[in-house]
Amino acid sequence: MRILHVVTLVSPDGELGGPLRVAVTQLRELQRKGHEVLLVAGARGFEGTLPDVYQGVPVKLFPAVQAVPGTGFAGVAAPGMVPWLAAHAGAFDAVHLHFARDLVLVPAAAVLLARRIPFAAQTHGMVVPSAKRLAKTLDALIVRRTLRTARTVFALVPKEKRELGEVEPRGRYEVLPNGLDLSVPAPAADPASSRDVLFLARMAPRKRPMDFAEAAARLAREFPEWTFSLVGPDEGEADAVLEFCRSRPELQGRVRWEGPLLPELTAVRMAEAAVYVLPAENEPFGMTVIEAQRAGLPAVFRTDCGLAEGARAAGAAALYESGAEGLAEALRPLLASAELRCELGRRGRAHVESVFGIEQVADRLVGAYSGLHSRG
Repeated sequence: MRILHVVTLVSPDGELGGPLRVAVTQLRELQRKGHEVLLVAGARGFEGTLPDVYQGVPVKLFPAVQAVPGTGFAGVAAPGMVPWLAAHAGAFDAVHLHFARDLVLVPAAAVLLARRIPFAAQTHGMVVPSAKRLAKTLDALIVRRTLRTARTVFALVPKEKRELGEVEPRGRYEVLPNGLDLSVPAPAADPASSRDVLFLARMAPRKRPMDFAEAAARLAREFPEWTFSLVGPDEGEADAVLEFCRSRPELQGRVRWEGPLLPELTAVRMAEAAVYVLPAENEPFGMTVIEAQRAGLPAVFRTDCGLAEGARAAGAAALYESGAEGLAEALRPLLASAELRCELGRRGRAHVESVFGIEQVADRLVGAYSGLHSRG
């Protein structure tokens, strides 16, 4: 089967985050199963000629521009992709959009709709009910039509499935979690020996790095041997976080921002930590959470994260409602007890291995792809 995936942006540091990692992981497994795959995306940050392979996956990349300043990924466009998709998308047996309200994926959907090319979509929590004027305009023009025309729309968790139904009630929605390649050995953390609390995410307002810094300030004097590390590209919050840390004597030399990290080094960095924290607000899934749990790290995240329901049932994570105070209270017993850290790390790893294997995810994708043209 020839399979085409379309995602917003590829860059050397994987700045797009979860949607790109998910697409690459899915395609590597589909490739391993014998399918011919291609990832199409906008691209920026590369020196010289754009690559034709990214993390083992064949890619067709087009120069990306920030068409609308100050709008983050929503304003990224890749104009050269549109004519290429119009000319080539119909030659694939399956087309899979990692769909968002942005200027790469919306034109891609428009091409497929105009040419009546069957496709599946996966929204990664990026298409939720919104009262914003631009979102409402895009929904009316193309988003709702995309959701109801897609042969299958994959939601990460039941909550996202319900939210998609609010945007377009007539869509065909199916819950499909993200997956990890469990066949590849990964570095293992030792939560008993390390004394580092890790935040590994974009330094963006929704990811709440300031909550992480404020929680560190609440815990620093009580746990003087611990450090608190932030890893990820700046998306507007780094200056505020660093200024806060400079203003607190108890955080001097204890909190550091390491900047962006190449995706292939994520597992190595996680293995150096003792606890993983994702304080993000309304995180649709949390790919870094299951990556950390796979390494054996105890994970701490909010109850409004899409992973919370399953983690609570399995006793596989430390959950809290919101805010720096809640995060500090969730962290305190973990910092105080190596035994508790190791036990929660074991539970998290067992949960990931039982639920989030990429092989099962790929099998479900193949089943969905097999029906695309037959239902056309």
